[in-house]
Amino acid sequence: MTYSGAVKVGGPADVHELQNLMISKVAVGPMDNNAYLLRCRATDEQLLIDAAAEPETLLTLIGDDGIASVVTTHRHGDHWQALAQVVEATGARTYAGRYDAEGIPVPTDVLVEDGDTIRVGRVELTARHLVGHTPGSIALIYDDPHGHPHVFTGDCLFPGGVGNTWKDPKAFASLIHDVETKIFEPLPDETWVYPGHGNDTTLGAERPHLGEWRARGW
Repeated sequence: MTYSGAVKVGGPADVHELQNLMISKVAVGPMDNNAYLLRCRATDEQLLIDAAAEPETLLTLIGDDGIASVVTTHRHGDHWQALAQVVEATGARTYAGRYDAEGIPVPTDVLVEDGDTIRVGRVELTARHLVGHTPGSIALIYDDPHGHPHVFTGDCLFPGGVGNTWKDPKAFASLIHDVETKIFEPLPDETWVYPGHGNDTTLGAERPHLGEWRARGW
């Protein structure tokens, strides 16, 4: 079936099948968080992005093969409510941005710097710091050699705008700058965006509105 990225809490995962990578998206918890399970098709190694809530749901999605690692995109509590239980059950390595790890109550095994590579099997993801929603939010970019890029943006980019900066002009200026220079400038319109909540989008759908976002300040 065609992947849409439209998922609901309590509903099934939606699976985006790429040549080298399978991406399973599920919605969990009272804040309708997205969690993403990435599976390398060559090795079957798995990585989870944001153990947000409902550990039973996430462990069922992960299945008997387990996960090698779990990446937390940022420190906000709705993105790590199930992290302790998932790590206990799987023994996964934990990754988080260097400047957000102290706000996550599960120890971070790997502090992620801007530009670092995170691997799942033979697949490489590039981490980019996007500062403003939190001090150490990270996005993960998969530059698919057989197609267009895919980017997991946490709460830094959504359909219709960047993440919440709570009417702080400095934080907004930082976030819009990082999103423009690290996401929109280097990546093509076809890039698929997987946000921390709600539906997916593409950079092409959002790019014409960057000026509007800057003008409104959120």
